[in-house]
Amino acid sequence: MRATVIHAPHDVRVEEVPDPVVRQPTDAVVRVVLACICGSDLWAYRGVASRQPGQRIGHEFLGVVEETGSEVSGLKRGDLVVSPFVWSDGVCAYCADGLTTSCTEGGFWGQVGSDGGQGEAVRVPFADATLVRLPAEALSDERLLAALLTLSDVLGTGHHAAVGAGVRPGSTVAVVGDGAVGLCGVLAARRLGAERIIALGRHEARTAIARAFGATDVVAERGEAAVAAVRELTGGQGAHAVIEAVGTEQSMRTAVAVTRDGGAIGYVGVPHGSGTGLDLSDMFDRNIALRGGVAPVRTYIPELLPDVLDGTIDPSPVFDLTIGLDGVPGGYKAMDERTALKALVKA
Repeated sequence: MRATVIHAPHDVRVEEVPDPVVRQPTDAVVRVVLACICGSDLWAYRGVASRQPGQRIGHEFLGVVEETGSEVSGLKRGDLVVSPFVWSDGVCAYCADGLTTSCTEGGFWGQVGSDGGQGEAVRVPFADATLVRLPAEALSDERLLAALLTLSDVLGTGHHAAVGAGVRPGSTVAVVGDGAVGLCGVLAARRLGAERIIALGRHEARTAIARAFGATDVVAERGEAAVAAVRELTGGQGAHAVIEAVGTEQSMRTAVAVTRDGGAIGYVGVPHGSGTGLDLSDMFDRNIALRGGVAPVRTYIPELLPDVLDGTIDPSPVFDLTIGLDGVPGGYKAMDERTALKALVKA
């Protein structure tokens, strides 16, 4: 089959690789219908995160079950399924607590020795626990199918940030980051009942999506100017809940500075750079909580799926570029240069 591999920074290729096969009785092989490129994939593309030459890449996909192992009981050939970006066994202590990203038998798509989502097919370990069945009729609805794909990562990650930040009905929320995760954080905050949502971003196409997703205000400034703008909008107090969806030192400093005393930050931006930007004494003095990390999206899919299916939320606008598998290298380039927000891959 064909799949995306990374050889070096800015060197992503689509190459012939061995077809996936069932190795364990709990495995399934899924033919990929839709995949996408994640903002976190760009850290490997830019050389910030190390990868072995020839390693697979991509961790968001949905598709059709082609084959199942002898112990797979909840899925059958022909089922349409979505996969979270981490596989998990569903039975360990962490899975029982809902923290599927810490599963003792789990792993990330694209890690050494595993298939990546940006390919024609994927071998899925622990298929019953990992995959979630979708309505077959979604295959004929391109918009819905794209919306369902966001359940594999960005929608669940935005929701994780909103939950970590303690978004509640009537609260004021600030969202630091205008990438796909930040925009899904806006959508999640609206779904959880936030009264006011302040989106921080300067890219007009992205802030237009933020407004469509429920942002009531947009702050285009950065750094101290952004902090001053958020403070002015909130009567000098700051936001009850802040979503941090970038992962840089500057973004975390901004998040702390725009948080109301007694508020919380939900952080899901993959950390990169030389430091965290956290001033614990400031957070201590102001009673600011910090919660977040790698989002256990498999736990959130059952909660979010009904709202996607009935149209209560529609995250599909985060995809602004559609490419075939051969176009994946160009998709990386477009996202790296910020001429595309998030590339949808038709495998």
